[in-house]
Amino acid sequence: MTDALDSLVALLDLEQLEVNLYRGFSPPEHRLRVFGGQVAAQSLVAAGRTVADGRGIERPVHSLHAYFLRPGNPRIPILYQVDRIRDGRSFTTRRVAAIQQGEPVFHLSASFHAPEIGVSHQEQMPSVPDPETLPTWEEAMEPYRPQLGDWFDRPRPMDVRHVGIPLRTSPVESTPRPPTHRVWFRTDGRLPDDPLTHACLAAYASDMTLLDTVMMPHGLIWTEGVQVSLDHAMWFHRPFRADDWLLYDQHSPSAAGALGLATGTIYTRDGILAVSVVQEGLLRTRALASEP
Repeated sequence: MTDALDSLVALLDLEQLEVNLYRGFSPPEHRLRVFGGQVAAQSLVAAGRTVADGRGIERPVHSLHAYFLRPGNPRIPILYQVDRIRDGRSFTTRRVAAIQQGEPVFHLSASFHAPEIGVSHQEQMPSVPDPETLPTWEEAMEPYRPQLGDWFDRPRPMDVRHVGIPLRTSPVESTPRPPTHRVWFRTDGRLPDDPLTHACLAAYASDMTLLDTVMMPHGLIWTEGVQVSLDHAMWFHRPFRADDWLLYDQHSPSAAGALGLATGTIYTRDGILAVSVVQEGLLRTRALASEP
């Protein structure tokens, strides 16, 4: 692993304080709030630790549904309280409350399912360039280095390759585009083999670019107003590895009343549909507020 990935995996290794109670931390970064993908991944770790072998092998996670309730403070620990809702013959259900200073900042419900044989079909993966032919994040964002400041130089645990032009970071280039956004991503190094770790890293990455899709038709950039995740859902269809290339195909079918909806499908490199994602976000911007 790279140092950045090693640090992220260490953040997911929650400290157990008591039965069903875990503590997690945030990286030492200059963030105003905890990254949503981090708290989602840590919550899924806490839920998975209470299921069977705790590694997602006997009963892998098949879905999660979550709400972002308050902006988490990255300078203080997060407590994860797991509620064991149900342990059935085929399904296990857990509910997790992420708590800071006595108040919930995030709620997650997760369901785990023992593998079964059944019907199978999927949509075809879109045709896109191979990730090795695309610029790295640093190469793609080099023209915007002055605007990004120290954000440009920070180590990154995920290798992300944009298919096409990345979301603009300069108002000069904030030209409206169709609400479609595709990226290849993988962890910047190899991971352990347990499926829970790979599901948690996919949950982490799924929150990195999804709201970009909502902003594209309006020519908006991240420095204009407030854009935050409100709720997040994922369905894990088939096995995958987060340290192999995954294509994240993202679309936004609607935005209205300061709320934007985005959907995503995550494919393995050989075209297997592994994960589906849906997220709604809040977009309050100065540009839209000034419109008649």
